[in-house]
Amino acid sequence: YIMTSEGEVLFKSFTIANNMEGFNQLYEKILSVTDNLDKVKIGLEATGHYSYNILGYLLDKGLTPFVINPLHTNLYRKSLSLRKTKTDKVDSRTIASMLMSDVSLKPYSDTLYHNEELKSLTRYRFDKVQQRAKLKTSISRLVTILFPELEKLVPTLHIKSVYSLLYEFPSAKVISKAHLTKLTNLLYASSKGHYGKEKAISIREVAINSIGS
Repeated sequence: YIMTSEGEVLFKSFTIANNMEGFNQLYEKILSVTDNLDKVKIGLEATGHYSYNILGYLLDKGLTPFVINPLHTNLYRKSLSLRKTKTDKVDSRTIASMLMSDVSLKPYSDTLYHNEELKSLTRYRFDKVQQRAKLKTSISRLVTILFPELEKLVPTLHIKSVYSLLYEFPSAKVISKAHLTKLTNLLYASSKGHYGKEKAISIREVAINSIGS
């Protein structure tokens, strides 16, 4: 819905697709009614990550978007009419009216956009850290069953050389039957030369007498 600051309706409620073609259609409609983008205000209801892409597009085009709380929109709509009508068409007209009358609305800026991006990345990292912790716990539990003595042969189970060992030889029984040269080469390569034949022999000997299931 597009209107002038005097209330003249330029475009009644219309729909755009949530893709680049739709975004460009919106931009073209705006350009068709004004040459001065500095005076254009664009309002949309806050919809979390659903509005993320359109906000980025608008900011890249040098436009000024306003993100409005849906509760704010609802209260404003009720103040204009006693009808309990809530449709996308009504809301788009309501938001346009709010942009004309409510000077207290704060524009959505590049800083806010990047802050949201950082929040999203932080949440993603937090989830990955939690997943990694669960996987480490799972590996420790499995080693306790399959080769409990291994933990005393290495500084920690959670290093590349141990993961490589368990990936290739997933139990004490399998390790006990491993060819010494293959076991030595695997440990040497995965530990970047830190472990060699001596470590391979000690791990295999312990594996032979392991209580692991």
